[in-house]
Amino acid sequence: MSGPPEPSAEKPEPRCALLSGGVGGARLAEGLHRALPPGHLSVLTNTGDDFELLGLRVCPDLDTVLYTLAGRADPDRGWGLQDETWHCLQALEELGAPSWFRLGDRDLATHLVRTEALNRGRSLTGVMDDLARALGVAARILPMCEEAVRTRLRTRAGLLDFQDYFVRRGQRDRVLGVEFAGIGQARGTREVLEALEQADLVVLAPSNPFVSIAPILQVPGVRRALQESRARKLAVSPILGGRALKGPAAAMLESLGHEVSALGVARLYVGWVDEFVLDPVDAPLAPAVAELGLLPRVLPTVMSGPPERLALARALITP
Repeated sequence: MSGPPEPSAEKPEPRCALLSGGVGGARLAEGLHRALPPGHLSVLTNTGDDFELLGLRVCPDLDTVLYTLAGRADPDRGWGLQDETWHCLQALEELGAPSWFRLGDRDLATHLVRTEALNRGRSLTGVMDDLARALGVAARILPMCEEAVRTRLRTRAGLLDFQDYFVRRGQRDRVLGVEFAGIGQARGTREVLEALEQADLVVLAPSNPFVSIAPILQVPGVRRALQESRARKLAVSPILGGRALKGPAAAMLESLGHEVSALGVARLYVGWVDEFVLDPVDAPLAPAVAELGLLPRVLPTVMSGPPERLALARALITP
């Protein structure tokens, strides 16, 4: 008679909490979503750039993650939906209504459903669970908090709400400071804190450190949960060869007094993470990163398509 089966020597797949904002965060979320078993990924997502438009609650970072993980994001823009149409936007322009923020017809359905559910008393976390389930997404897409936190940028033109700076004014203003209105009254949700507590791996996505990652880290409760977590903690640089592939991260590093390099980003994350991922183009910076007390890892970080996103995700999962 044979005995009981030998225990498997395979190490179980880790549970991962990804702190995410913008297109870079969503693309890494896609890679991790494919690399991990269902239910093993939680995407803790910035809500500091949420805003109200024509009475609708618009959540750009949450929706970019949602559409990307559902395989519906526009592959060229990185945000919004593929095969989008713009009839409602054209009608708004004809009526003289605000049309500077481009809401497509199919995207509009998401905002209508979300706003109606919020008005009925559903939490934003619950709404995102509903939307993810409807689109077949197995990961948890978690708002960083339920309270309203609004990212505002100090510029020579005055204090600008994030979407005014980013979309309406085309990122042309020099950023002199960043603040998060309402952050003191916010609290990390139970789901966010549990995701950090249960994670084996915490990843700070290659997102803008000032307006995508910092809002999440500054939500009361998140800092303590991250510090108490026994997970591996790493960050992926959004700066390659002294420039950002997308968005104003490089310009903000310069205007806020930091070195415009992957090393400049690494300095911002000292005390938050143990490992820092550099693209091969920045491999010469690895010794300087190590001097900060961070373990440098040199990996291809340009996520031009699904294969590259999956490859990076698998490399991050492997210690």
